[in-house]
Amino acid sequence: MRLGLIGLGRIGSFHADTLSQLPTVESLVVTDAVPAVTRAVADRVGADVADSPESLIRSGVDAIVIAAATNAHTELIRAGIDAGIPVFCEKPLSGDLAEAVAVARYVTDSGIAVQVGYPRRFDPAFSAARAAVEAGELGWVHTVRSTTLDPAPAPRAYIEASGGIFRDCSVHDFDTVRWVTGREVVEVYATGSAKGDDFFAEFGDVATAATVLTFDDGATAVVSNTRYNPRGYDVRLELHGTGDSVAAGWSDTTPLRNLEPGVSWPAGPPATFFMDRLASAFQAELHAFTDVVAGQRTSPCTVDDALAVAFIAEAATLSVQQHRPVQIDEVRQS
Repeated sequence: MRLGLIGLGRIGSFHADTLSQLPTVESLVVTDAVPAVTRAVADRVGADVADSPESLIRSGVDAIVIAAATNAHTELIRAGIDAGIPVFCEKPLSGDLAEAVAVARYVTDSGIAVQVGYPRRFDPAFSAARAAVEAGELGWVHTVRSTTLDPAPAPRAYIEASGGIFRDCSVHDFDTVRWVTGREVVEVYATGSAKGDDFFAEFGDVATAATVLTFDDGATAVVSNTRYNPRGYDVRLELHGTGDSVAAGWSDTTPLRNLEPGVSWPAGPPATFFMDRLASAFQAELHAFTDVVAGQRTSPCTVDDALAVAFIAEAATLSVQQHRPVQIDEVRQS
C-alpha cells in the first residue's frame, strides 16, 4: 500500500521511521509545513515528498496518517474522508469540543474508517489487563489507578496551546481506564495545583492533577498526573477486583526508587521519554492501522471512543475550575 504522512515533528518523524519499515507499506509520501524538515525526513527514510497535504492526498495514497498540529486535525480528517480513504489521526480530534463532535459525525456518516492515536491500547501489559477483565479473572472491578507522570514540563508555547493537562496528558489515562474496564464514566471530580513554572497559573492550567472517575457500575478510578517527575516518564495501571488484582507498567524501567531494605528492583535505567516507554506500542498501533486500510479489521480506536475521552477531559477541566463533581451529561454534546 501507499501511505501519506502529514506532519513531521517529534511524533511524525518517529511514525515515518515505523511506516517505512512495515512490510505492507510499499511507498510512503511525507509532508510538513517546513520544507527543509520534509526533505530531511524523506531522505532519511526513503519517502516521496509532497509540498502540501492537498498534493499528498492527490498523489494517490491509500490512506493518510495525521501527525500535524492539533488545530489542523479536523480539516485534514475531512480531507481524507472527502478523498474516500482511511485516516489515522493523533489525538485529539480537535482542540474545540463542538468541532470534535461535528467531525466525528462527519466521519460516522461517511462510513470510512478513522483510527485515533491512543497507543496504550497496544502496550502488551495494558492489553493483557483488558483481556483479564474481559475473561472475568478479576471478578467485578471496584478500583482502578492510572498514572502518567512527565519528567519535565513542555515548553511554554506548547502548554499555552495544549488545552490544559486534562485534555493533553490525562486523556491517555481516561482512554485507558475506559477501554480496559469496558465501562463508561458518568461523573468526574478533579483537583490540581499550578505549583511550578509561572505559566501554568497564567494559562489557567495545573501542573499536577488528581481525578476521580465514577463508572456506570459504581466502580471508581483515580488518575494521577504531573509535569514534574524528574526520575523519568512513569506510565502505570492497577486494577483491583473481587477475584484478583493486576498491574501494568511495572518493570525494571519504572522510574521509582524502592526503599524496601534488601530490594534492588527496579534495576533501571528508568524510562525518561514517552517514546522510549511506549515505542513498541506506537509501532503496533500503526501496524494495526495498515490492517484497517487493508480491510482486515475495524478501527481499534474510533471517533466515538475519542469523543468519550474528550467529554471526560472537558468534565475534569470544568471540575477543577469550579471545585465540584461534574456529571458527564453536563458536558456531553450530540
